[in-house]
Amino acid sequence: MNGLNEINADDLIKQALKEDITSEDITTCAIMREKVSGRAELIAKADGVICGLEVFERTFKILDGDTKVGFLVKDGDKVNKGQLLAVVTGDIRTLLSGERVALNFLQRMSGIATYTAEMVKLLEGSKTKLLDTRKTTPNMRIFEKYAVKVGGGCNHRYNLSDGILIKDNHIGAAGSIKRAVELAKEYAPFVRKIEVEVENLDMCKEAVEAGADIIMLDNMSVADMKKAVALIDGRAVTECSGNVTRENVKAITDAGVDYVSCGALTHSAPILDLSMKNLKPIK
Repeated sequence: MNGLNEINADDLIKQALKEDITSEDITTCAIMREKVSGRAELIAKADGVICGLEVFERTFKILDGDTKVGFLVKDGDKVNKGQLLAVVTGDIRTLLSGERVALNFLQRMSGIATYTAEMVKLLEGSKTKLLDTRKTTPNMRIFEKYAVKVGGGCNHRYNLSDGILIKDNHIGAAGSIKRAVELAKEYAPFVRKIEVEVENLDMCKEAVEAGADIIMLDNMSVADMKKAVALIDGRAVTECSGNVTRENVKAITDAGVDYVSCGALTHSAPILDLSMKNLKPIK
């Protein structure tokens, strides 16, 4: 799959199908007693950025490898309300049974890509880049982080094994920022960068002096972020976080941070409304 690990994606798609079809699709089995070939149309019901087309297709192919999807768009394309996006052909029983799961993936991923694209546009003209977070739907991270990239954003660490991020509770456990950074440097390979989350200018100064590679300015005012960026003075990469939304991201860029991380990309993006319509037998 383009940009996705097919083995991991397949496992998660199968889990979603098992959730939706415990033993059988009783409605479809009742009205379709035998194989009949058919076609259905995938239609956009709202404007947005499409994402997850291969996951959509794979959902049907896991149920029946003979299913075919003819796409008229590709991931990352802007689509408009009423636009025909694809034609799905195959056993009508497969089209009916796979429809909801396939649409759930596609709508969710497209919604994230759309929201991300809107945020990225707000950052145009600044040096600040947009990051996602680990605030993802359980078992959907591989799809949701892919959607962020399709929307023009960047991925932060994928999971806890992917990078060192010392947060407030880590600092509390270690006793200080200085000690937490010392322990991280002692434990981790030298190629690993160390990021420290700070909440005020005193913590920021301590993180710089401790040798943090990246300093995350968490829930700080724009005025304090500007002071923090000046204090850091290029000695570490800067990132800001904390309740970043479409409404306030533009103001944050004025602080001059390198990155802004936004949990809303994955936990608050509305779905993009899509539909499978006009299912008909093929004679």
